[in-house]
Amino acid sequence: MLKLTAADLRNLPAETLAVPVCEEASIHPRGPVASLVRRALGYEEFTGKSGNELHLYDPPRCSMRRVIVLGIGPKDKVDAEALRRFAGKAVKTAIEWRLESLCLEAPSPQKLGLDTRTLLKALMEGACLANHIYDRFKSDPKKKPLQTICFRTSPGAAEAFSALPETVQTVCEAACLAREWVSDPSNEKTPALLAAAVKKRAESAGLRVEVQEEETLKKNKMGALLAVAAGSENPPAMVLLDYAPKNPEKTVALVGKGITFDTGGYNLKPSNSLDGMKADMAGAAAVAGTLLAAARLKPKIRLVAALPMVENMVSGAATRPGDIVSAYTGKTVEIGNTDAEGRLVLADAMAYMIDRYRPDMILDMATLTGACLVALGEKIAGVFSRDDRLAEVVLAAGEETHERCWRLPLPDDYKELLESKFADIRNIGTSRWGGAIAAALFLSEFVGETPWVHIDIAGPAYIKKGGDYCGPGGTGFGVRLLWEVLGRLRS
Repeated sequence: MLKLTAADLRNLPAETLAVPVCEEASIHPRGPVASLVRRALGYEEFTGKSGNELHLYDPPRCSMRRVIVLGIGPKDKVDAEALRRFAGKAVKTAIEWRLESLCLEAPSPQKLGLDTRTLLKALMEGACLANHIYDRFKSDPKKKPLQTICFRTSPGAAEAFSALPETVQTVCEAACLAREWVSDPSNEKTPALLAAAVKKRAESAGLRVEVQEEETLKKNKMGALLAVAAGSENPPAMVLLDYAPKNPEKTVALVGKGITFDTGGYNLKPSNSLDGMKADMAGAAAVAGTLLAAARLKPKIRLVAALPMVENMVSGAATRPGDIVSAYTGKTVEIGNTDAEGRLVLADAMAYMIDRYRPDMILDMATLTGACLVALGEKIAGVFSRDDRLAEVVLAAGEETHERCWRLPLPDDYKELLESKFADIRNIGTSRWGGAIAAALFLSEFVGETPWVHIDIAGPAYIKKGGDYCGPGGTGFGVRLLWEVLGRLRS
């Protein structure tokens, strides 16, 4: 549980206090915390440099038993992300010490040049995200999350931002749930199992839920989606989620790629690429998490979501390179590569959502292309859109949340890469270059005139080595990003 406090250090509701310290600059008001910082800086081994850590015990005139002092580097380099990392490190230290509670000291917003809400929100996000432990399959878990994390700030800030902890906790818990779904092994999240898990959570949250099984998908003529599912013994499913407040300002559709395991089909992936393919449903996980957060926080925007869930497997029934299938729109698609499957699933799901709900805009999120990973690395998502305003909203949200995004182009002349001699369009470009662009151009053929943004999260959806506020596995990337996007659309 996250909470704000303005308690005196003699009455702190935790046995441990964590304090951020900058190099050669004070970031705390005069008083007992500043005295603790001076004491810490009196040790030669501690300078406030990023990565420095010092522990003080039984400080005078204080109720806490210990103080974790963490260096965060030069003051002019400290931003919201530096504060998230500080909070994450402090929480991880407290977990290692098997503590039940921790208090983090908020530095002075004025001294750091940050507004109070941004500062407090960053601290809360880093702490809440770091407090998540994925140990579902450990027979003897060694670590437990903290039960309470408080943030000490001024009385005025504690009162003004009293509602912030609930908002941050709700969104971060949704991101952590997305992490768990991504980290779960594929034998535990076949399309049917994942659809059931999402349905259970969504119904409990008060969302409208519809699960379309294979027969319904056939009836709806989702030929592109079904072509991907053809090789698996586990049938596909598409989960539809609907958050519908009274008198909504607008309707936003979200679509998340839900490939629960991707072999590549007959264009089989090399063995070293198969290792992370349980994460190919990270887009669906992020979209589901966003809807669950909305159900609790109740924005004035109607949100509808489609989570197409499919396994891309190899068998005698699997789709072959060279096959031609008919998409939901009636457009025929030549399968140039069976490993370019995500765009087929998304194309049908997006076109269906536009037909059914007539949204004001549609955003899709997908671990779509290795090409985007090559272009932008493991920490930045690719953004594609013909709508400049909507693209800028996503990019700004990425800056705010540090779920960073970079816009890539949609040049019309690249469409010739998708030309087919036998069908309306190919599912992959005829050149090996510009693969992320070709995939986005393919998707653009199925959204018509509806304002649309495609977010390729192939890089940041999954990490093998944990960071300051995220363990190894699914990152939950996209939940905080989408929530920030929705906030900016409301304003």
